[in-house]
Amino acid sequence: MNSTTSESLTGIHLMAKPIGPLCNLDCGYCFYLEKENAFPPRQRFRMSDDVLEAYVQRYIAAQPAGEVEFTWQGGEPTLMGLMFFERAVALQRQYSQGKQIRNTLQTNGTLLDDEWGAFLKRERFLVGVSLDGPRALNDVARPDKKGKSSYDDTLRGLAVLSRHGVDFNVLVTVSSANVDHPLEIYHHLKGLGANFIQFNPVVERAAQPKETVIGLHFAMPPTLSSREVAKESPLSQLEPAVTSHTVSALAYGDFLTAVFDEWVRNDVGTVHVMNFEWALASWCQLAPGACIFSVRCGNAAIVEHDGSVYSCDHFMYPQYRLGSLPADDLATMIQSPAQRAFGAAKETTLPSDCVRCEFRFACNGECPKNRFIKTSDGESGLNYLCAGYKRYFHHITPAMNIMARLLSEGRAAAEVMSLIEH
Repeated sequence: MNSTTSESLTGIHLMAKPIGPLCNLDCGYCFYLEKENAFPPRQRFRMSDDVLEAYVQRYIAAQPAGEVEFTWQGGEPTLMGLMFFERAVALQRQYSQGKQIRNTLQTNGTLLDDEWGAFLKRERFLVGVSLDGPRALNDVARPDKKGKSSYDDTLRGLAVLSRHGVDFNVLVTVSSANVDHPLEIYHHLKGLGANFIQFNPVVERAAQPKETVIGLHFAMPPTLSSREVAKESPLSQLEPAVTSHTVSALAYGDFLTAVFDEWVRNDVGTVHVMNFEWALASWCQLAPGACIFSVRCGNAAIVEHDGSVYSCDHFMYPQYRLGSLPADDLATMIQSPAQRAFGAAKETTLPSDCVRCEFRFACNGECPKNRFIKTSDGESGLNYLCAGYKRYFHHITPAMNIMARLLSEGRAAAEVMSLIEH
């Protein structure tokens, strides 16, 4: 193995996509499905044993801490079959070097059965299941390949996890279809036994004509577009419209606010909404735990099924390809000038409005892929969701201040429920 110093990769997270962009669902808002067009035509996408072994061995060796977290996503990673993950776990044991290994799996849950449940429990996987609310809301954007409902199959998957005692969380993609139903969604998830919940907003722009030629339906991230297209007028002057699934900024802010008001009065300490816990971490002057709100990015690279390593799954384009496993050294890829510049740009390209913003500590401009609108002064690079985040952060400030104070005094944040107005 090529030389890799543990100090050089502190905090690096390399997410694996062993099935690439392939999925058994056809979610209308999924930005990753079209990544199939980024690879040469082939019958199937599947991570080889050589790539898997190189990933497991080098990733473990590169981590300085005593705990290593593997994250498996897609596409739909369970399409790889259970034997693939049994092999992955065996390799983790082989190369563990005495470190504690953790695995997380993000899935739509539709293919889970009792065999999967027993394995996931035995190997202590944390499983994230994607579900967008009750049937009527979920099925708007999450049909299967035949256009049929995926809701019942996902609930069967959740039942498998519950039956086997597997730790799971539910990931809700907030789109134009469900953004007006925050409490209906929240109560539904609680009724399903979901004690860990995360909300992700849909923000996508329609591809420009030049991008559709290469098989894209969604526009490239603004930093990539400016790098590659800006010189080509008048095409570069076109402002891509957001897609029909995209939430409005204020609607998303109102969604988070409505759920927060319910949570902070009734469920602090029993239901863990990651969005609120990220915010609380920022109010406590800690790292938020989510790359989108960090000062810099670049610590969440991906390894695709063919071993290609990219800066981020939202930037899976040739210009952001860092190298490939097993041919290239992991440290060299992650420490490359290109990746360092990619990570630093999140901070250095903030518009003046963000630099001066009272909520910069909690937001940091959010994800660079969403920075495609202009400030009131005409400066580029403002996050599309800015207005919604400002409304949300302003609303939660009093409760966040209380919880931060409670924690600083060694008390439970849940005490906030008795200290705020009902």
